[in-house]
Amino acid sequence: MLDLDGALGLLRRARRICVVGASPDPGRPSHGVMRYLMHHGYECVPVNPAAREVLGRRTHRTVEEAVRETGPFDIIDVFRRPEHAAGIARAAVATDSGALWLQLGVVDWLAARIAHEGHLAVVMDRCTAMDHRRLREKRQARPGTKPVLSG
Repeated sequence: MLDLDGALGLLRRARRICVVGASPDPGRPSHGVMRYLMHHGYECVPVNPAAREVLGRRTHRTVEEAVRETGPFDIIDVFRRPEHAAGIARAAVATDSGALWLQLGVVDWLAARIAHEGHLAVVMDRCTAMDHRRLREKRQARPGTKPVLSG
């Protein structure tokens, strides 16, 4: 399980994020986080079998479909209830993704174990957008450093 510094390093290196549970509803956290990440230069691909598109991006029914059609992901960012996390972790391992990131409130030790045993980095109960803000603040506090992703 990655600590804050590990999570920040993961965000620093990542470019492609699969947002599982992405919602077309602007009032949902997944919508706001995906918009924030896209604004800061990440390529986000939504997974939601009940939606056609989110933020102008075509949605996919599953992680496997998203990988098959768009390529591998650095992070699988999960906005689903904990009872769905283990299945998503298995999909992340099967598609050779880089990391499983369970959002705030999503705590599932089985999913974390599946991902860890599949050699994926694991972040649990943290928000990608909030941690990206921390990363930007950290970079801005150090003189002479380049900004993290434009935006």
